[in-house]
Parts: sequence; structure tokens; C-alpha cells
Amino acid sequence: MTSPDTPPAFQLPAALLSLGYTLRPETEEDTPFLFRLYASTREAELARMTGWSAEQKLAFLGQQFTAQRHHYKNFIPNCLCQVIEHDGVPVGRLYLEERVTQVHITDIALMSDARGKGVGGAIVEALIEHTHALGKALGIFVEKFNPALRLYRRLGFVEIADADVYLEMERPCDGTETRVS
Repeated sequence: MTSPDTPPAFQLPAALLSLGYTLRPETEEDTPFLFRLYASTREAELARMTGWSAEQKLAFLGQQFTAQRHHYKNFIPNCLCQVIEHDGVPVGRLYLEERVTQVHITDIALMSDARGKGVGGAIVEALIEHTHALGKALGIFVEKFNPALRLYRRLGFVEIADADVYLEMERPCDGTETRVS
């Protein structure tokens, strides 16, 4: 039961719900899926590493995945970790951290076959509406070479810091709505 002071939880937009998309809390049983998802986000990068064997790439992915999970669980203790499902099948993850003046997207990722269909954009648009209703900005770190960077810019995110290979971006809470065109 939530108290009257507890902000409402983020919900997927009705358009995605009507297409069979849902959010649910992540469990330990999701770890194999989450590893496959993580690996899918590194495919292009690892394809360029021609000097590594498949076993070396798998070991590297395992180490990086474990380190990332350790960091999220130990350094972002209030991170809400959710699995995105389509018709009951896991297709992505959405990790959110509630901050004082911002809701931070710790991670949003979709499996390769779920990308490019507007799902991620619809989720981010709904997050903008959700955070603005809370009177907060929406923040994210984005790798400079991530194709989603164009989406974030189109949705009104602005760069607030350059952190080596990442840009820290924020969609200010300014009362305006931004839609993907």
C-alpha cells in the first residue's frame, strides 16, 4: 500500500498496453534473459573486435554484465528494475532511479528484434509525461555513438555534461510536451 505522499508508479502508455506490452519487477530468474539482452546491446562493438575468439567475447560479456549488475545493485540501491514484456515474453528492461529533482533512466534496452518499432520512443515519451506530472526532469546517460541519441534530442533532452564516452542528458520539466515526429 502506498502512502498519500508516494508518487504514482510509472505505467506504460495505453497504446503499448493495447499491443501486449507490460512491465513487471525483475527477478533473479530473469538473469539469463538479462545477459542475452546485455550481449545484444554490445553486438556491434564486439563485431569490430576481430582478434577475439567467440569464447573471449563471451567471457568479456560475462565480466561486463556482472560488473554492471553489481554496480546497479550496490551503488543505486533505490533503482527500480523492471522487465519489459511483449505478450508475456521478455523483450527489454527499464531501470529507473527516483532522485530529488529528477527521475533518472539508469537503463533502457530492448532486444534487437524489438528495436526500431517505436516501443522505446513511446516509453520515453510516457516517462517525460510521468516525470513532468511529478514536477521533475527526466535524465539519462547516453553513449555518444548510440543511435538513440537522435531520439533523445528530438524529444527535447539537452546535454548537461560530457562524461568521456557518455553524454549526460536531461529533459527539463518545463511544462511543454514533445512528441516524436
